[in-house]
Amino acid sequence: MKGDDDRLSQTFAALANSTRRAILARLAEGEATVSELAEPFDISLPAISKHIRVLERAGLITQGRKAQYRPCTIEVAPLKEISNWTGQYRYIWEASFDRMDDYINQLNERQGERK
Repeated sequence: MKGDDDRLSQTFAALANSTRRAILARLAEGEATVSELAEPFDISLPAISKHIRVLERAGLITQGRKAQYRPCTIEVAPLKEISNWTGQYRYIWEASFDRMDDYINQLNERQGERK
């Protein structure tokens, strides 16, 4: 279980940065080179490379080799682990939404009585 916790911690740490989340969002559309990933950002290529290394260490992306290019691709396994982990708490937020629905219905009933 400790290995799973370490992986989750590493994945959450990688996802804590908005630039890295944007890189993943771009890779969800298909593979891209580091230069292509850097285009929308106003930061240096070495800074983008550091973000990519963090994502690689977390297992969220891989870099392949195609001739002189090293395209990056997204890896979904760590995202599935996060989904599974957060899913175990789903009943909590669903219960909160149910209580909110009940409250809204009560408010609507009270307003209907006043008219």
